[in-house]
Amino acid sequence: MDEQLRSLAGRLRGESGGSVAYERLLVTEDREELAGVLTEQERPLWAREIAAFRLGCAGDRRAFEVLVLLLNHRDPARCVSAAHALATLNDPRTPRAAAALATNELRVAYALLPVRLLTRLRAPESAPALITVLRRRLTPGDPHWRVALACVEGLGALEDKRAGNVLRLARAHPRLTAAAEAALARLD
Repeated sequence: MDEQLRSLAGRLRGESGGSVAYERLLVTEDREELAGVLTEQERPLWAREIAAFRLGCAGDRRAFEVLVLLLNHRDPARCVSAAHALATLNDPRTPRAAAALATNELRVAYALLPVRLLTRLRAPESAPALITVLRRRLTPGDPHWRVALACVEGLGALEDKRAGNVLRLARAHPRLTAAAEAALARLD
């Protein structure tokens, strides 16, 4: 069992009550059984999460929709697991979905993991989405400075020159100054 699956298993053990179904989902190699969990009615969220994570990490694209829903979940631990599985899945729909989640102003409180996933994916959608999200976060009094910081760091990692203007604006925000300076230095 790899470290990511071990972490997910530990987190979901209590939620599942350590049931036989929980143990089975952790060890089965039957992808059809795992895919069935994603579509069967009345399956608990923990079961769908295990199945989607395992399928995603195995490269099975049937997990995509569930993983995207989990990436936008209010529980950050679920988002972390979904982001890892989506990055491993390598589905061409992932960058567009992550960009849509990151730029959705109604769900900005949950945008941190989609922003980080966009940075990791280094897709054509990544820099434009991060620029958009960062620009919105630079308004006075915006409470989502962690999302802004992830955008600044991501834009520095992507080294996309289109980010220069918004990174220069970010320098004026005390929580972003050092990261924005570092990101701008990477653009030169």
